[in-house]
This record gives sequence, C-alpha cells and structure tokens, in this order.
Amino acid sequence: MTTARKTAAPKPPAAAVAQDAHWAATRERLLARARPVLKLTICDDDGAKQAVYAARAAELEAKGEAERSPEDEAAQAAHRVAAAALADAQAALDAVSIPLRFQALDRKTYKELLAAHRPTEEQAEDGYDFNLDTLGPVLIAAASLDGITEEDAQTFLDDWSKAEAESLLNTAFGVQREERMDLGKG
Repeated sequence: MTTARKTAAPKPPAAAVAQDAHWAATRERLLARARPVLKLTICDDDGAKQAVYAARAAELEAKGEAERSPEDEAAQAAHRVAAAALADAQAALDAVSIPLRFQALDRKTYKELLAAHRPTEEQAEDGYDFNLDTLGPVLIAAASLDGITEEDAQTFLDDWSKAEAESLLNTAFGVQREERMDLGKG
C-alpha cells in the first residue's frame, strides 16, 4: 500500500496571522483534513440482506404507528420491539459482510499513477486517459485501507462477476473524485 507523502506546509507571516486570527484557525482546520474514505460492503448471504429489508420495513411501519398514537403504549412497545429486531438483523448482516475501505490518494501520487499507466492506442481512440487494465489493480491496492495487494486486486477483477469487479474498480476510482465541498451561498 502506498503511503501518503506529507510536505511541510509553509507558515504564513506572523503579521498576517495576527491580523486575521480567524484565517489562522481556518487554515489549521483545512490542513488537518483527512482524505475521503469510501466503503464497499460485500455480502453473499441473501437471507441476511432480506432479513434487514424486512426488519427495516416493519420498524418504519411501527414507528409511523407510534408517532400517530403517542399515547398508545402498545404502539410504543411495538416500535421498540421492531427497532430491536432491526438492530439484531443489521448486526447479523454485518457479521457475514466483508467491508472494504478505500482512501483517496494525495493528488500528486494519483497523477503519477495515471501517468505511469498510459492508454493503449485503442484505449486512447476510445477516449481513455489511462490504461484501465494495468491501472485498476494498482489503484485498488494503493487506495485500500485493508491491505489489498495488486495480486489480490487482479484476482478479484479476473474472477468476480463483471458487475462486482466494476463496483470494486468504481469504489477505488470514486474515492479519488469524492467531493466534500458545498459551493452554496455564504
């Protein structure tokens, strides 16, 4: 797994900081931000997934009844039972699921990976800026927080169904494009 390189951030002039303490605090928060992380959850147990869907529907129905009848103790108790059943079903699903976590690479490392995996002529003609076949396993391994190796990534891409392999790739690429900003009105 590639580790991020940390470069020392330049220090603003002391006079500027003294004039704008708010900016100094804001700057520190900006410099301390962690890169985005996305999670891909894999579960082969359809029964566990269906149990969560059913429990969620039952909990929503019980919640609605409890909200419509706040004085009805039976409705309140039914909601508590349904909420507990949902928590149990979710815990059972979590126990049989495999979560994979991916973190965005620093921009320089990501650009270097893209540059190291130039597209073939055919891929370039199709509009690709990189060679997905060679970059995919490398990016998955580099972004993995769970220690996925390039060899494992290639095995998963080769052996899993097309949709599952694409989900794995999309998560590793998607976290590189994850945006946590809002350009709304100030």
